[in-house]
Formats: sequence, C-alpha cells, structure tokens
Amino acid sequence: MKKIFDKITERDLRLLNTKQGKIELLRDDPINLKKALRRTKYLKRLIELQEELIKMQQWAAEKNKRIAILFEGRDAAGKGGAIRRFIEHMNPRLLRVVALPEPTPVERGQWYFQRYVLQLPSPGEIVFFNRSWYNRAVVEPVNGYCTQKQYREFMAQIGDFEHMLRSDGIQIIKFWFSITKDEQEARFKAIREDPLKQWKLSPVDDRALELWDDYTYYKNTMFSRTSGASCPWHIIQANTKAQARIEAIKHVLRAVDYPKDSKVLELIEANPKVIDQVDPKDFARRPSISSNGL
Repeated sequence: MKKIFDKITERDLRLLNTKQGKIELLRDDPINLKKALRRTKYLKRLIELQEELIKMQQWAAEKNKRIAILFEGRDAAGKGGAIRRFIEHMNPRLLRVVALPEPTPVERGQWYFQRYVLQLPSPGEIVFFNRSWYNRAVVEPVNGYCTQKQYREFMAQIGDFEHMLRSDGIQIIKFWFSITKDEQEARFKAIREDPLKQWKLSPVDDRALELWDDYTYYKNTMFSRTSGASCPWHIIQANTKAQARIEAIKHVLRAVDYPKDSKVLELIEANPKVIDQVDPKDFARRPSISSNGL
C-alpha cells in the first residue's frame, strides 16, 4: 500500500477526496486506489467535455446549424455507449438519436437513402446516427442483405448524396469505432452472460466473428472511396471504452466551429494514439484480411 501512495501526487489525493472520488474508492472491495483514481479522472474529464457539449449545442441552436454525427464500426465496439455519454446532459429537445430498424417491405422498394433523408437534422438540431446509410457499405453486403448491384449503386451515389447534404448546410461527422477480434469476442461473451444486456445481441452479431475478414474487406473499400477531404472518416481505437468516448466527444467539439477559448482548445486536443483521420490512399491497396481491429 505504501508503494502505491508513493506514486500518487497531492493533486491525485485531492481528487480522490472529492465526492466522486470517494464513490469510486468504495466501488471495489478491497479498495483499489489505482482503479479508483483512473475512473475519477475519466469522470472529471467527461464532465468537463459534457459542459462544452452543452455550450456547443446552444450555439448550434442559436445559429440554426444542422449537424449529423455518424457512428459506425464493429459490432460491440461501443457506439451506443459513446452516444449515451454525448447526450447525457444535452437538451433532448434539440437532438435526436436515430437507430433505424430493419426496413419495411415498402421501404425496401424505395430509393435506399429515402428513409435516412427523413431523419436528417432540422435547423438548430443535432442528430446522432447509431449506424447510418453506411449500413449498405459494410453490414448489408457482408450479411447478404443487399445484392451486389445494390451495393455498387450505393457506392456510386454516396459521394453525390453527401455532397448535396453539405451543400444544403448539413455538417457530417463520421466515426468508425474499431476493436480487435479478441476484444469483440470478449465483449460478446460478457453480453451473453449479462441478463440485462442480452437484448443487444442479434443474428448479425452472432456471425460477426466468423465474418471478420469480410467486414475488413468492405470497411477498407468504404474508407478508400468515401473518406474525402471535405467529409473524412475518423477511426476511434475503442478497445478502451473510456478513451474512445472521450476522444469522440473531443473531436466533435473540435469539428464544430463554435467559439472556444484557449483553455477549451487545450482540453479538446486530440490523442493521436486513439483517434486518426482516414487517408483513403492508405486503404486503397490494403489486404482484405486483418485481425488487428480497424
């Protein structure tokens, strides 16, 4: 115990002596100072960023900005958990979370983008897409939910579609949450063993591990063809959920051009070990087989 205390600074001790610090200390039996300090630091940083999200949202509402934030990635990569941290303290009247179910027979006969167009943000609104129109770039072709002809049509149209959205004043922010194959397997196991989370699993999740390489191929193709300079993808390394959530929020705060002072700019500085902008050239010739995440 003395060795642990020797590594803790006076600032750390003050942090642990806060209400939240004491709560985190009592979560473990026996007490684990290292874990409690790590969780307390994470929650402190999260709250600071959530306060900025409120300011950013108020600015977007006042300026009638329209912002669409797309969360894509491997199954069980933490997209939903990240969205919950975004919206936890934001004004629910000025945002929506969109997670569309399987298309109806009528929707299957419509233009593919049509049901997503209906969900686009109105002036002053932020919309979080927990999976988006990019279902047709990865999930659908991998699982046989669309034909190759439909897939090719989507890839031919997506550039023009997003150009029209941007020209109409919609800001699009695109995330890919990345985890390793081992981490995905561990998370699936944890979900299956938790009665409160079993609802999260679907037939698509059940096949995710065996189709890992197919997902990698289509994901690489998507990056190479849809990550332009005006609407790039950003990869979030999400094996550590807390880091992934923090970096996603920081990136949105950087990307939205609301007023920021020097203190905020320092707060939202990117961690390049966790987030990286996709250069499409890096994926144009990348091998299709990978088990290292991405």
